[in-house]
Amino acid sequence: MSRGRNRSMAARHRRRTAAFAVVAALVAVPAVVGCDAVSKALDCVQAADSIADSVTDLQQAVENAADDPTQTDQSLDAIEKNLDKIGDKTDNADVNKAVDDLEKAVSNVRDAVKNGDETPDISPVTDAAGELTKVCTP
Repeated sequence: MSRGRNRSMAARHRRRTAAFAVVAALVAVPAVVGCDAVSKALDCVQAADSIADSVTDLQQAVENAADDPTQTDQSLDAIEKNLDKIGDKTDNADVNKAVDDLEKAVSNVRDAVKNGDETPDISPVTDAAGELTKVCTP
């Protein structure tokens, strides 16, 4: 296995472990918290985890853009699809701001690619995805 693949597998494992820990914490939430709030939090965590996977895919796509430039667009599409899911299910201002920031970062990368940049700076996407993960974690 390549070194990059090992890192991405390890990163995915850490995110999944973190997601499972969050789910376990949410299950332990006292009954006073409404089921709707717990459901929204779980949706947010699941979507944030999917976005984190898509960001990892985006990083790999940018690294391999010469081999298959369509992978970058597919990764950006996957991130946007998951952002739509989160945005539709929350009324939390912090989550909405993180979603907006990530949408802007994705749009900037997409514009850079359309303008011929084969190695766009995706660090704003990575940073915004990290912020989204933070605000989705109770």
